[in-house]
Order: sequence, then structure tokens, then C-alpha cells
Amino acid sequence: MFSCSHVLSSMRLVWKSLDKMRCLRKRSTIPFLGFLITFLLFLNLYMEDGYVLDGDKRQLRDASVHPPSAERYVHTFRDLSNFSGTINVTYRYLAGTPLNRKKYLTIGLSSVKRKRGNYLLETIKSIFDQSSYEELKEIMVVVHLADFDLAWCENLVQEITRKFAHHIIAGRLLVIQAPEEFYPSLDGLKRNYNDPEDRVRFRSKQNVDYAFLLNFCTNLSHFYMMLEDDVRCSRNFLTALKKVITSREGSYWVMLEFSKLGYIGKLYHAKDLPRLAHFLLMFYQEMPCDWLLIHFRGLLAQKDVIRFKPSLFQHMGYYSSYKGAENKLKDDDFEEDSIDIPDNPPASLHTNINVFENYDATKAYSTVDEYFWGKPPSTGDFFVIVFNRSTKISKIRIATGSDDRQNDVLHHGALEVGEKVVGTKKGKQCSSYITLGEFRNGNIEVQDVDHKIAFEIECVRIVVTASQKEWLIIRSISLWTTQPPSQ
Repeated sequence: MFSCSHVLSSMRLVWKSLDKMRCLRKRSTIPFLGFLITFLLFLNLYMEDGYVLDGDKRQLRDASVHPPSAERYVHTFRDLSNFSGTINVTYRYLAGTPLNRKKYLTIGLSSVKRKRGNYLLETIKSIFDQSSYEELKEIMVVVHLADFDLAWCENLVQEITRKFAHHIIAGRLLVIQAPEEFYPSLDGLKRNYNDPEDRVRFRSKQNVDYAFLLNFCTNLSHFYMMLEDDVRCSRNFLTALKKVITSREGSYWVMLEFSKLGYIGKLYHAKDLPRLAHFLLMFYQEMPCDWLLIHFRGLLAQKDVIRFKPSLFQHMGYYSSYKGAENKLKDDDFEEDSIDIPDNPPASLHTNINVFENYDATKAYSTVDEYFWGKPPSTGDFFVIVFNRSTKISKIRIATGSDDRQNDVLHHGALEVGEKVVGTKKGKQCSSYITLGEFRNGNIEVQDVDHKIAFEIECVRIVVTASQKEWLIIRSISLWTTQPPSQ
């Protein structure tokens, strides 16, 4: 069995390697992920074999002594060795108290004093105003006031209490603060990517702000949604979220995205919050939080982005919390009334159309801005979606071609749905199909599918009914499922 000194030496070697790599400007995720995986596997073996460092858990911040970077990480790991447990932080309750009953969804907001503008109250108002009475019963909003200016915090709490008193009393709104003494050092941080020192300090502290917020919210609900403090919500966003979550039951996911901007509209299982909180704390000074989230998702084996459109949340601020700089970013996929969000159920996809480069079949079913691109199809060629389990579908919408390649559409094709999946040499297929309709101008939309089809659907298939000289782009495949009555 190794000694503690051997363990610490090995950990320092890993961090020295990481330091060298971080000096590179290149922002590739692959090398960083490799080092992360190696290190976390090492830590896991270290934990499983019983290599537990002696001594009580120390606070994350030593006010007088700031050891060198590698040593600081080693000491941090002494506190964070149990990835499934929460971090020992004593929070201040500024308004409200947690309920004993778990809610369906916790919405977390972290806010600091801005030099220009303050959008927190508008964000809280949007959350509540855009939710029905029934939806409000299933929501908990937690605001982390993460500024060290206690006078500012006190004044803001008074405003929140005055405007949202009934939500606080009903247990739907909670305002907290993690005291400054629990924060790690924010001085002498590594200046990765040649960022200015004040920007590194800002984004590093922001990572810790989020970590403490996530840590607090671990046991409040079944799911957790992260928003920023300058966001507008779509109407009945919770109903849209629940529909998507239900459609993905039985499939693995770490993070679902309902906005393409920053740390807005990112959904997690509450059970993953401790690990995410630990992760942000471990690498708080390395990079911005939205970059760290990509690595976290990859480490937990969700390779691809799972994003849904239209977006349910919109950035509404004009000035950043960093120095009051202008930030007019908008999510052009946002819709105020997004209850009709497609919820493509988990499925496998394959086609016998010759695929161009990496524009494979899954791209058409993806929720990000990608598409399938194939060489000229022939009569009888197909593109099939086989669901992980049979499902009821209410609407199907398929679009082919693109703005810059308007001729690469499906000129002649049919849309079919099938049942009774069987294995073939060309992959899984259904043995029985019914035609729903023909493509017109490269597109098709069929509504009330569940009223037209008696069986639960196991496959959706596009069939080419006449050869064409043009290549084929399938830009998007959008499916709407029918929820059981209990939903």
C-alpha cells in the first residue's frame, strides 16, 4: 500500500502536467479531457483503496497563507474526496426557508452587484409570471446573492421581500448567501488564455458562486435548472420541460439544454449536483463555467449536446456583470410561447443513402444546428428512425434542403410509420409500415398522427420514391409525442 506522501507526489505530477498544458492557447477539449479522466480515475482508485488523508476537513479558504497552485489543489481534494456528498458550507438564509417536501424543479440564480443595470428582480418576476398556479406548486427558486458587499445584499433582499413576499411565504422563493470565508483564494490565479487578471478573478469567483449554489440545491428537488440573473422565460416553460423529460425516460443524459447561450437553461438531475459542484470548485481558476460544463458532461459520458428548440429562455440584459460591459447577445431560437416544443424521443438512425463526410444520419435528428447530407438518392432508398421503445406521436415535421443549398431537397418521397421491429442486414427495421403522406417542396408536416394510427409507433421512415440528380440535405426531423393522461 502506498503512503500518503506517494499519493501526494503522484497528484502533484498530474497537476504539473496540467499546468503545462494550460499554457497552450488552443482551446481544444480533447487533451484537457484526457488529463481530467486520468486524474479522476486515479482519485477513484485512491478512494476505493482506502487512501484517505488524515485530519479534519479544512475550510476552502485560508485567509493568511496561499500555497502554490498544485499544493492548493491537493488541499482542496482533501475536502472534496467524497464526490457524492455535499460540501460543508454554512449558508446564510436571507429570505425564506427550505421546505421538507421535494419539488419537481429547482431553478438556481446567482447574482452579484453590477456596475450598470440590475435584472434580477425582472428575472424572478418572469419565472413566476410565466408559470401557471399548478406549475408554481412544483417550482422552487433559489437566489444566491454572491457579492461580498453586505449592504448591497441587504438592500436587495429588502426589495425581493417586498415584491415577492407571497412566494417566499409559500416556500417558492429562497435567498441565500455563502459567506466569504468559505471561498478559496482569488489572488494570484493563473492567467489562462492571457485573460486580464481582473477577468480571471471574476470568472474564477463565478465558478465558486455556482458551485456553492449547486451544493445548496442538491436535495430540494428531482431536477435542477440553472439560469443567469438577466433572463426572460417562455410561457409555461415547466410544462415544456416536463414533456421533454418524460420523452427521454429510459435514456441516459447528464445535461439538457433549453438555450444556446452561456449558463442559461441548463437542466440536470439533482443527484448529479454534488459532483458538478465539486468539479467547478476543483477547476475554478482554469476557465469560464460554460467551458467547464462541456468537460463535465463529457466526463459523465454524454458525448453530444442535447439541445431543444425553440429555446425556453432568453437573455435580456444589456450590460454584463463583468465591468458593466455591453452584452446584447440574444438567442434567436427563443419563442415566448414555446409549449409546442418537439421532444424527439431516444432512437437509433440509419440510412442506405451514401453519406457525405461526417454529415451522418444522427445530425438530422439532433437538436443543434446540424443536418444530414447525402449523395444523390435512388428510388427505394430510405432513412429510418427506430425508437428505443414504442411511442405515441402526435405530430411529425421534416424539412429538407438549406438556405444556401435550396436544390438539395427531397424532390419525391414519402413519410411512413411502422411497428414490429426486426433485425436485418441493414440494421433494425419495422416489418410493417403505413404511409402518412408525400413530401411537397421538400417538406412534410403531419398532425394528429395518434388519431390516424392505431398502434404505438416503433419506426419513422423516409422513402425516396424517385431518383434524383441533386444531393439530399435533411435539415431537421421534429417529433411531438403524446403524453400519458397522468402527465
